[in-house]
Amino acid sequence: MSEDQDKHRRKLKVIQFDKNKDTLIETVQSKETFDDVGGLEDIKKKINMNFILPLKNPDIFKAYGKEAGGSMLLYGPPGCGKTFLAKAVAGEIDANFLHLELQAILSMYVGESEHNLHDVFEKARAEAPCILFIDELDAIGGSRHKMGQHHERMLVNQLLIELDGLDSHNKGVYVIGATNTPWYLDPAIRRPGRFNHLIFVPPPNKEERKLILSLKLQDKPQNSLDIDSIAKKAQHFSGADLEQLVNDSIEMVLQRSMEKGELQSLSNDDFKTALKYRNPTTLEWFSTAKNYATFSDVNKDYQNVLNYIKENGIK
Repeated sequence: MSEDQDKHRRKLKVIQFDKNKDTLIETVQSKETFDDVGGLEDIKKKINMNFILPLKNPDIFKAYGKEAGGSMLLYGPPGCGKTFLAKAVAGEIDANFLHLELQAILSMYVGESEHNLHDVFEKARAEAPCILFIDELDAIGGSRHKMGQHHERMLVNQLLIELDGLDSHNKGVYVIGATNTPWYLDPAIRRPGRFNHLIFVPPPNKEERKLILSLKLQDKPQNSLDIDSIAKKAQHFSGADLEQLVNDSIEMVLQRSMEKGELQSLSNDDFKTALKYRNPTTLEWFSTAKNYATFSDVNKDYQNVLNYIKENGIK
């Protein structure tokens, strides 16, 4: 990375909507890029083709009727780094990052939630190039047929209206949604021109688990830990699961340190014990996803989930 690029990246902003002040809070953005995302090479290639290259090579893509901007939907088990990946995209294209969470726009007053959602999109347009990251998209864009309240359906309608501008007044705005349950989204959310790029974010593989564990254990007292063995035994663990596994092991060594009155080191036995009481939270998600992909996925949108289940021996 050149010195100029590094200086520019330090100037980037994370924009967070504050519903109480009706203003934007600006903070320094992290420097995450694809270099900080371990593995997920196929996902990076797809994002690069659909989001990054059109911005860097506008004339070539315009010749084929494709312009910078657009949307994609990240889905998969909870705790697998969907938010981190969205931030990395922002770092790759030197864009501002706006993180929209449900509580930032909801209001008890009729029509105000829709107004707040519109304001967020307007700010993203004003800050273009901008990544607008909508976390827990199913909470905002759930199926209208299953909603009993009129105001809930109106919020979905407003989201659809904002997304319809992706080919016009949303130029330079990259909308990234994240959800653990994409099958609960309103069908209109998924039509071409909206969230038509569906990307599965799986749990980390063994090498990625080793990297995550190494980072979590960095600078902590330890006694010849066998990271390779721990990562192997932590199969199907999400990033969040691995963090909890480390915390469980630290609690044990802290207890031992207090009892002996001196600093103790993390050992392989600590992790061996912790693994007995900690199961991957992703398995419940795969069970639900498998049922949906097998019996209700008419368009085969989730075939890659079934492939992953088969390749990784998940029952």
